Amino acid sequence: MTTTLLLIIIAAAVVVLGGGIALLVGRGRAELPPPSVLDEITEETIEHPEHPEPHLEDDPEEADVPVAAPATDTIERPEAPAGRLARLRERLARSQGGLGKGLLAVLGRGTLDEAAWEELEDTLLTADVGVAPTQELVANLRTRLRAEGVVDPAQARTALREELLALIGPSLDRTLSTVGDEGKPGVVLVVGVNGTGKTTTVGRLARVLVAQDRSVVLGAADTFRAAAADQLQTWGERVGVPTVRGPEGGDPASVGFDAVQRGIADGFDVVLVDTAGRLHTKSGLMDELGKVKRVIEKQARVTEVLLVIDATTGQNGLTQARVFSEVVDVTGIVLTKLDGTAKGGIVIAVQRELGVPVKFVGLGEGVDDLAPFDAEEFVDALLA
Repeated sequence: MTTTLLLIIIAAAVVVLGGGIALLVGRGRAELPPPSVLDEITEETIEHPEHPEPHLEDDPEEADVPVAAPATDTIERPEAPAGRLARLRERLARSQGGLGKGLLAVLGRGTLDEAAWEELEDTLLTADVGVAPTQELVANLRTRLRAEGVVDPAQARTALREELLALIGPSLDRTLSTVGDEGKPGVVLVVGVNGTGKTTTVGRLARVLVAQDRSVVLGAADTFRAAAADQLQTWGERVGVPTVRGPEGGDPASVGFDAVQRGIADGFDVVLVDTAGRLHTKSGLMDELGKVKRVIEKQARVTEVLLVIDATTGQNGLTQARVFSEVVDVTGIVLTKLDGTAKGGIVIAVQRELGVPVKFVGLGEGVDDLAPFDAEEFVDALLA
């Protein structure tokens, strides 16, 4: 190796080393804290090696580099009610298949003797259709099949579908009344005993309305359960809906009043009020519920009173419906927990008991598993 080449290599090494030292010095000036702080960091690291390593400040030149922000809760966009029906229809058909299959198995026989008709009645009663509706359905079906001479299972299925549909009432108005008077918000009062899914229904109903581009305010008037107010507020926060609440054990009517007042003042479309739901046999609760409605209506008309019923409770659910309807003017029914049972007949029984339509059904645990009730969809799912 020549002397000239050796000199060139040495010079290059000096330049590179010098540049590296300059860079380190520059970064050191920018990054490193004062010596006293460095001493403290060193001592902390030596004495407590189990602690996480202290973090030094970032390079100022890198300050503008985007850093992923910690995950935060975002406002959700609920699924449109119309979009839920196909998915919920499949779930309903799967869970309610026991009733439909039982009915169709009897009607599909070559001959329908008295034993077959009794079996048909038993199937309907087991599904909580109720005694009077069951007798009416069987009588109408017997007369029709005899008069038309129907022996083909497909024709029998068609006749059964039409008779079930007639009992459920396809012409009933199942729309949710949410339009108030004189520009005021609609007020929906949600009632029912604890354990039926009442508070969850209010939260899901808020999602339905938000998906329809309606502005909503929630009233947590179930003041006897702190968890109910917390739960309702969480439902609201997920879709950007405010919740009006009061102190635990406070006056439910006062909370309902404040929620409606907020709805009027801020121009909301709908006020959803969750009410207390202790045992329906306690007359105090019933009196309280009536008071909530009276106090609210000092400001705005209650446009809808929804009664939430657990579909699995059968006749007990009907008793609840009867008691609540005596206190407040129930205008619609929400049936929860229809999934996983063969109790679809409660739709017929509760409508017959109260004379008001089922307007919504809950069919699962998902946040958007509340769907507007459709009589034809329901019957087709039963017979799927």
